[in-house]
Amino acid sequence: MIYDILIIGAGPAGLTAAIYARRAGKSVLVLEKDTFGGQITFSPKLENYPGFETISGNELAQRMLEQAMALGADVDMDSVLGIEDGAVKTVIGEAGRYEARTVIIAAGARHRRLGLPREEEMIGNGLSFCAVCDGAFYQGAHVAVIGGGNTALQEILLLAETCKKVTVVQNLAFLTGEQKMIDLVLARPNVEILYSTICVGYEGEDHLSGLRLRSSETAEEHSLAVDGAFLAIGTEPENQAFAALAPLNEAGYIRADESCTTPTAGIFAAGDCRTKAYRQVATAVADGAAAALNACRWLDR
Repeated sequence: MIYDILIIGAGPAGLTAAIYARRAGKSVLVLEKDTFGGQITFSPKLENYPGFETISGNELAQRMLEQAMALGADVDMDSVLGIEDGAVKTVIGEAGRYEARTVIIAAGARHRRLGLPREEEMIGNGLSFCAVCDGAFYQGAHVAVIGGGNTALQEILLLAETCKKVTVVQNLAFLTGEQKMIDLVLARPNVEILYSTICVGYEGEDHLSGLRLRSSETAEEHSLAVDGAFLAIGTEPENQAFAALAPLNEAGYIRADESCTTPTAGIFAAGDCRTKAYRQVATAVADGAAAALNACRWLDR
């Protein structure tokens, strides 16, 4: 079968694109390699998504998936290895080959990990990536932020508003973000910065209760008891499979603006995988709608 639109990725951008495309009467296939819902499934509670005072990431993802499928979108599991261009695009997966007239790349971006033991099981159980999403759970608590760049500084400033204490774990002897943001962080009385320190382990059984830290100068180790921790060492896209048809910037994100179009006719990019200022569920949903509408316009030209 040749689909009108094939969507790579079943996060908020991809599922929104599927909903819009099906409502426009286009045949749709969504391919997902890992988890339906993407990064939002790591958030036990969302309180900043319009229409819901509070909802878990899993529930929101499930509702989006059910809506797309109820409208008639086909959904399958496969990891995409590449795309062959032509009047009909061929998407090459590990499990098969798929044909479509247009392709929307909504592959998302993966939060960088430290690669420590038990890291994945701690995510959502005291270990988070997003202070906007999860910071409210730690009001009056002691949290750690791992990282010292602009992403980390933004998280620190937000958490310092409501947390009793924020301990920053920075592997370098200095912070690497913009000086204005550094000055704001240093002015916070409830922020402590541990320079030249790396996190080498997570402590706790079912929930994170502390970090195992090591000095990069002396190699001495100690434990830091915290109520939660935020990994803020950036994100990393997984776009190499698409680079030939959708040019990437120096950080590996697909070069596409708010129209979600790429230089290759009939190929679009939506959500966290593309160049953009903010990566939130709401902005991913907006991208999905724009990509689908522009794909439909391209098909109907």
